[in-house]
Amino acid sequence: MSDPVVSPGYLAGRLGADDLCVVDASWYMPAESRSGRAEFEAAHIPGAVFFDIDAIADVSTGLPHMLPAPDDFARMAGALGLAPDKEVVIYDGAGLFSAARVWWTLRTMGFSRVFVLEGGLPRWRTEGRPLEQGPGAPAPTSFTPSFDAALVRHVEDVKAVIATGSAQLVDARPAPRFRGEVPEPRAGLRGGHMPGACNLPFGQVVADGALKPAADLRAVFEAAGVDLKRPIVTTCGSGVTASVLALALARLGLDRVPVYDGSWSEWGGRDDTPVVTGP
Repeated sequence: MSDPVVSPGYLAGRLGADDLCVVDASWYMPAESRSGRAEFEAAHIPGAVFFDIDAIADVSTGLPHMLPAPDDFARMAGALGLAPDKEVVIYDGAGLFSAARVWWTLRTMGFSRVFVLEGGLPRWRTEGRPLEQGPGAPAPTSFTPSFDAALVRHVEDVKAVIATGSAQLVDARPAPRFRGEVPEPRAGLRGGHMPGACNLPFGQVVADGALKPAADLRAVFEAAGVDLKRPIVTTCGSGVTASVLALALARLGLDRVPVYDGSWSEWGGRDDTPVVTGP
């Protein structure tokens, strides 16, 4: 399948298959006071496992949910029963939010059959499909990760992009944050954006908790000033909604768009990174 998104009907027909893993990737901003894990244990798609993006991460950086080292990822993902030779369908409780981050994470680690559930858990519920409770019961696996560095950008890479103009930086944060008009939700970060970046708030690629159709997505990116024929790097606050933009671009056939992992949590917190404010 070329599209990165699958329907609830497709997933329902695959539940219980030996080569399928269903992943609940629910994560919420701290201000929402919601627990992805608690909601998972209260109700999840049958057979799903919970992927905690703050735990399956490099916790030594001081930055939120950064990519773990490949071997650490393999150990933690293997404990959930994940493996690169399986099909993985990911969802979240918002409809489309943190599921995209896990979609991108798995792809950086060599998983090729990775999809996001259209409309996430809200649509699954709306369609009256089955749910179960409890912490989940994964069957552990063991695998060797195959890290795909081409899907990841780091701070020095982004500095080089700014210096050379080799790619377009597309920032998924809300416009007031991009322009530096409101404080960042994480304390201690400067406001504004990277020089030359364009702003495409991730909500513009989502409708009713699902990714918009390809024709609508193309129009949204073009309206934001993004040239779909040139290289793109997506960024946001902490690499979550940047992954939503990467997912949207994959629907348009651009399935190799890298994400700046540290995003504004890193860039806005350093004193050696240029920042501009305004449009």
